[in-house]
Amino acid sequence: MSAAKAAEASTSGAAQLVAGLDTAGSARLFDAACRSIPGGVNSTARATWAGWSPYPLFVKDGKGSRLTDVDGNEYIDYLLGLGPMLLGHRPPRVTQAVVDFIQQRGTVFALPTADEARLAEKIIAAVPSVEQVRLCNTGTEAVLYATRLARAFTGRPKIIRFEGMYHGFSDQVYWSKHPDIAKAGPDDRPVPVPQGPGLPRGVEDNLIILPWNDADALADTIAREGDHIAAVLTEPVMCNTGCILPRPGYLETMRELTTRHGIVLLFDEVITGFRLGLGGAQARLGVTPDLSVFAKGLGGGFPVAACGGRADIMALVADGTVSMAGTYSANGIAIAAANAALDELATPGLFAQLDAVSDELRLGLDEVLRDAGLPARVVGLGPLMQVWFTREAIHNYRDAERHADQAMFRKWWQGMLGRGVLFHPGAYENLFVSTAHTLADVARTLDAARQVAAELARAG
Repeated sequence: MSAAKAAEASTSGAAQLVAGLDTAGSARLFDAACRSIPGGVNSTARATWAGWSPYPLFVKDGKGSRLTDVDGNEYIDYLLGLGPMLLGHRPPRVTQAVVDFIQQRGTVFALPTADEARLAEKIIAAVPSVEQVRLCNTGTEAVLYATRLARAFTGRPKIIRFEGMYHGFSDQVYWSKHPDIAKAGPDDRPVPVPQGPGLPRGVEDNLIILPWNDADALADTIAREGDHIAAVLTEPVMCNTGCILPRPGYLETMRELTTRHGIVLLFDEVITGFRLGLGGAQARLGVTPDLSVFAKGLGGGFPVAACGGRADIMALVADGTVSMAGTYSANGIAIAAANAALDELATPGLFAQLDAVSDELRLGLDEVLRDAGLPARVVGLGPLMQVWFTREAIHNYRDAERHADQAMFRKWWQGMLGRGVLFHPGAYENLFVSTAHTLADVARTLDAARQVAAELARAG
C-alpha cells in the first residue's frame, strides 16, 4: 500500500482485511451499503458473520480465472461465485449466447421455446439418472420440487437429510445445517435443529436427521421407519461442510437400502453437477439416484436450475398432479446460457484437462502443507476441494466441528488473500477450479502457499 493510500485508510478509520492489502474502497462501499441493505449484503455467505470480517471485498470485475476488486487488487479466483463460474468469468461463448438472445429475441415470454427442449435433451444425454427434466431458477426451488415429488410419488411424509448439508433455504429442509452439537442430540441419532428463528414448528416432524457417512445409522433408521420415508436427500459429495468424500461403499449401500424399501434416492448435485464431469458426481462415482437437482454448474454463471429423474416420477408433473410453477422458469436468458454452457462442457478432453489442473493444485497444496509440518490435509475430487487444518480424518459434520482448526484456516485465508489468491474465508466452503485456470495459475498459487505455510509453521 502506498503511503498516501495508507494515510487515507487510516484517516477513514477503515479496518483492513489483511495487513498491507489496500481494501479501503471495499470498506467505504460496505459502510454505505449497510445504510440501505440489512447487513450490507444480499446473501448470508457474503456477510461478516460468514467470515468476511470486518467487511467483504467489493468487486470491480472478473475475467477468466481472475477477479479484480474496487481497489484494483487482482486475485486468482477460487471462490468462483461459490461455484457457478465453472467456465471462469465472462466465458465468451456463454456471454455471446445471452447477448444474442436478448438482442434478437427477448427475455421472458410465459410461453415455451424450442430451446428449452434442446436443453432438456442435453441434460438427459449427459446425466445417467435423468429420463425427464423440468427447469426452474434456483437450487432451493429444485430441492423443494424434488422433495414434493418424492412425497407425492411414495405417499409417505418423511425425508432423511444429513447433518452439515445445505439444500437451500426453504422451511422444509433448512434444519441442522451447522447446528450446535451440544443441542443436536447424540451422534448416532441427531435431532432436528432449525437454522434460526422464523421456521414453523411441526416441519421437523417429517424430517429425520442423520450423520453422513454412517451406513449403520442409515440402515437402522430405514429398518425402523422405512414405511414412512419418502426420500433420502443427500449430496453425493458433502460440499457444505467443506469437502467431505463418501466412504467407500457408502453411496452404494444407500442406493441398495432405498431401492429395497421403495424410498426415492434424491441427489443434490447443485454443486457437483456438471462440475465433477458432464454427468455429475453420479456418473463419476457410479451411483444412480431416482431424482437429481442441478444448478450452479449448469448455467455458466447465470441463474438456472433443474429437477429431473425417472420418467414415472416426473410423470406426476406432466398432468399437473404435482405443480412446478415459476414465471421466470426457462426464461430466455437462462436457457441461452445453459445451452451454451453445456455445449462448452461437452468439448472433448475438457474435463480431463480440468482434472489435470485441479489435481496439480490439490496435490501441490497437500505437499506444501505437509512439507511445512502443518497438521493439514487437502480433500477433494476433481475441481472441488478444501483444506482442512486437522490431524484427524473428517467424515461428517461433527468430525469437522470437533477437529478442524477454524482459527488456523482464517490465518491461512488471510495470508493467501494478501498474496493475490481468493477463496472463501470459511472452512465450511470450498475451493473451486474453473476451465479458465491454468497450470501457471496453480504454480503462482503454490508459491503463495509455500510462503503462507512457512509463516504459519513459524508461528506455531
